[in-house]
Amino acid sequence: MAPLITLLVGTLAARSIGWLGVGYVNSWTAAIAVGLAAMFLVTGLAHFAPALRRDLIAIVPPRLPAPGYLVTITGLLELLGAVGLLIPATRVAAAVCLLLLMLAMFPANVYAARMPDPPKSMTTRLPVRTAIEVVFLAAAVAVAVGCG
Repeated sequence: MAPLITLLVGTLAARSIGWLGVGYVNSWTAAIAVGLAAMFLVTGLAHFAPALRRDLIAIVPPRLPAPGYLVTITGLLELLGAVGLLIPATRVAAAVCLLLLMLAMFPANVYAARMPDPPKSMTTRLPVRTAIEVVFLAAAVAVAVGCG
């Protein structure tokens, strides 16, 4: 739930600053990009925090090789994507790449939701997890296409 709150609060804070005259966030697209970047900063760093890292490794579907390596790579990609969202020249490419990354990682969320004894940080039920993912995907699409 923290990533969703980060996205929403970050977006609203950025847009409020834009309304006060800061040109960098003078549109919803830019504000959503800032909120999405904040969200990916939170989730990317979670890939390296020991307790959360263990949980993320645990939800990598068993058919995938080297779960620790995959968690490291996806964490780095999330952090790089967050930076890309903050640079206007790379914003659209970063949003598209993060959209694809979220789609690629969603099977781990499905796997976690179906685990008989999931890690404590991964206990969100699949319908809720899916709804939150749709919000994240919609935010990435809004940035990629420029919602205004």
